[in-house]
Order: sequence, then structure tokens, then C-alpha cells
Amino acid sequence: MGVFTYESEIVTAIPPAKLFKACILDGDTLIPQILPQAFKSVEYIEGNGEAGSIKKVTFGEGSQFKYMKQKVEAVDKDKFVYIYSVIEGDALMDKLEKITYETQLETSPDGGSVCKTTSKYYTIGEFELKEEGIKAGKEKALGMFKAIEAYLLANPNT
Repeated sequence: MGVFTYESEIVTAIPPAKLFKACILDGDTLIPQILPQAFKSVEYIEGNGEAGSIKKVTFGEGSQFKYMKQKVEAVDKDKFVYIYSVIEGDALMDKLEKITYETQLETSPDGGSVCKTTSKYYTIGEFELKEEGIKAGKEKALGMFKAIEAYLLANPNT
């Protein structure tokens, strides 16, 4: 088994508290409303969103995947940190044991946010991730982030 780590950083005008609330605390209901073609539903199988909770994400018609199960590893509402692992589903392609995402939001100098994400891919056997696969995943994540950002900018009272 190998572990491949990728880091990314996105800057937005939205303050960390608002972005954390929209993406993390309210994300299970808000994101399927904003991106119904990508996400059909999110339901908790165990827990209520705190560390240790397990949720099932069912993808929408526009996705190449059907579902995934995520385990919430940590939620720090004061430091704006959220860590979860994809532990089951066709997104793992029978080649990955799990994928862990750690997101931290920090205040940018202009009052917006710097969103720092670390992704760790835990491979099965000798499987090696291809750079184009990682790039495609990053582009999809960036597209989702930009859609949420646009929604929050258009709906400042959300």
C-alpha cells in the first residue's frame, strides 16, 4: 500500500465562518440544491455529522459514480477544520483503500478565505495514481467550489 498526498489552495472573498457553515455544516442539504446534477442526496447512516459519523452520498445523473460512503474524522468549528474519509463506493475504483480529505479555512488579508486542502490517497497493492486522474478530480472539486462560491455571493443572506 502506498499513500499519495496532494495539496491545493483556493482564495475566495467569502469569510471563513460563512464558507464553513455553507460547505460543511449546511453542505449536506445546500450542495445538492446548488449542484443537483452532481449530487442527488446525502444521508447519515450513523451519527449526525460529528466525528465518527458515516454518511452516504448518492451522486446525480451527471456523475460517473453512483455513491460513496464518507466517515467524518474531525470537525473543528472554531478553527474551521473538517476531515473526512471516503471509505466505500465506486469512486475508490477497487484500487484505493480510502481517500482522506483535510480542509482548513483561514482568513485572508482582505477578509475572505484561504481554503487549504490536503488529499491523501491510500492505494491497494502496487497501484499508482496517474497525474491526469488527480488533475481531473481537482478540476471537478474546483468547479463545485466555484458553484458554491457563486451561490453565496449571489445570496449574501444565506
